[in-house]
Amino acid sequence: MATTLIRSRAALLPRTGRTPVETMPDGAVLQEDGVIVAVGTFEALHRRYPDTPVVGTGTEILLPGFVNGHHHVGLTPVQLGSPDMPLELWFVTRMVARNLNLYLDTLYSAFEMVGSGITAVQHIHGWLPGTAEEVQARANDVVRAYEDIGMRVSYCYAVRDQNRLIYQDDAELVASLPPELRGPMQAWFDRFQLSLDGAMDMFASMHGAHAGKDRVRIQLAPANLHWCSDAALTRLAEASERYDVPLHMHLVETAYQKEYAKRRGGGTAVEYLDRFGLMNKRMTLGHGVWLNERDIARVAETGTCICHNCSSNFRLRSGVAPLNRFAQAGVNVAIGLDEAGINDDRDMLQEMRLVLRAHRVPGMEDDVPTMDQVLTMATVGGARTTAFGDQLGTLEVGTAADLVLLDWQQISYPYLDEETPVLDAVIQRAKTGGVRHVMCGGETLYADGRFTRVDQAAALKALHDDLAHALSDDEVQRRNLSKALLPHIKRFYAGYMDTAQHQPFYRPSSMA
Repeated sequence: MATTLIRSRAALLPRTGRTPVETMPDGAVLQEDGVIVAVGTFEALHRRYPDTPVVGTGTEILLPGFVNGHHHVGLTPVQLGSPDMPLELWFVTRMVARNLNLYLDTLYSAFEMVGSGITAVQHIHGWLPGTAEEVQARANDVVRAYEDIGMRVSYCYAVRDQNRLIYQDDAELVASLPPELRGPMQAWFDRFQLSLDGAMDMFASMHGAHAGKDRVRIQLAPANLHWCSDAALTRLAEASERYDVPLHMHLVETAYQKEYAKRRGGGTAVEYLDRFGLMNKRMTLGHGVWLNERDIARVAETGTCICHNCSSNFRLRSGVAPLNRFAQAGVNVAIGLDEAGINDDRDMLQEMRLVLRAHRVPGMEDDVPTMDQVLTMATVGGARTTAFGDQLGTLEVGTAADLVLLDWQQISYPYLDEETPVLDAVIQRAKTGGVRHVMCGGETLYADGRFTRVDQAAALKALHDDLAHALSDDEVQRRNLSKALLPHIKRFYAGYMDTAQHQPFYRPSSMA
């Protein structure tokens, strides 16, 4: 029986309800076999358990491990040659990505996540070329990387069975291109052989294979409305209910997606999903930038969650999500780093600051994000959008011992006013260099800059060496195709919508 006592200078305790974060001076938790069994001051707990090994020096800040509510890849698009662009054009530039060893690629971003205090991730796997067997084998490589480093993963493979590159039928896109591009474009589509039936079989297989594991969950992901046929939406809704697993779906990330929903169903994307029973407590909407008032009310009414991907929205020119309205409506919101944060890495401490600052609308009203709200989004809010649910994100008896210790000196040195609340100081000043200790399930994954399970230097060198060779023939062909396609895709979207009719909605109610 593994038991440890984790001590701190002060512990930050986000709750599962909508109460403010509590700060407990001299806070400590006792964990036994990966579960928190007692919470109190270190003085009191140490007196009760004097022989229990102690983690922490009493000079750190203790808080729950963060949850990255929306994640896709290891090496970032920029690293792979795809610059930040408007999302619809960026899809085309993503064709240039290298053929990656997904195990090593996943480890790369996992190192960054754990190093910033993230202990659980919602991994939404984009589509992969190959047969059903080949796709599942590579999906298993991703899960294995998380298992090896020791963090939790709620994994889902993003199902898409139509409109796979732009908001148009694949065959229509091919036919619209100049003759010299039709063959290469069709060949690119033909690489992806996983059917809707195959995707659903893959979910069932992986769900069964990982059942009962403490740190792995398998759930579902309708990739986006434009990527899913009515048949796919029906199958995914039925599977979510049958297996009682969450769904995570990109939705109205851009104004173009809002227009697509209007063309497809005559209303909003939320209204369309509602026809399939998909608006419910098991659903999380990724982004939700272009939801309107009625949509937000429906999200709140059904208990649907939202994952706010602030960096991605800025980087890909998608807009500013109405986070203040989400809060006013009582919607549970997570924070997701998507492909990468604003610094092209997976730094949750930085992302919390961005979320805090990005929604500070003009005026004197108290309808901007609070410190409590932001920390809750990164912990409790994120956990609720995964298959782990209320098991994570708090420092409460009975929850998982997923913990982070932050160096108080890094936060407060060389000076910090003594009246500055600990929570305010952490949110605004904590850096990854001050992450001293990260635990998942009571197990130390990272301490004083070193990972305990995986040799970081060796893994990164292996990734580097794997990509040091020249581009393969198929990689060169995809790069050429991407460059040749871009002007044609630009023309498709040039007249797709009247931008004057699609203005961002992010003002507080007092200014609406």
